[in-house]
Amino acid sequence: MMQSEQAGKSDTEVTWEDQQNINKFERLNNRFHELEDEIKIAKEAIDNLEDAGNELILTDEEVVRFQIGEVFAHVPKDEVETRIEEMKEMNAKTLEKLEEEKEAVLAQMAELKKILYGKFKDSINLEED
Repeated sequence: MMQSEQAGKSDTEVTWEDQQNINKFERLNNRFHELEDEIKIAKEAIDNLEDAGNELILTDEEVVRFQIGEVFAHVPKDEVETRIEEMKEMNAKTLEKLEEEKEAVLAQMAELKKILYGKFKDSINLEED
């Protein structure tokens, strides 16, 4: 080994496997942040549907304006109530899946932290500021 390589080398060598673990941790961390955003959006959608359902309860109208895509249609109130409940259920299932994936990602990250901190101690920082 040349001297210049030796001088820059730390006490613990980073192997190919270590680098793969570091890369995997980074991908999981990115996915974790994406999931946090998706969870926030799903919760907001559920809240909005809850508000819409409550507003619907208060109206005396038998036919209400209901947005479908970019347009509004006049739809019977009871049909809209059913549609809102279905949308809430769908969003709740999506939220549950996102929460489960988040837990799985956090568990994998914890395992990788244990491995990487076990080998590199203070030489590596996997915490966010």
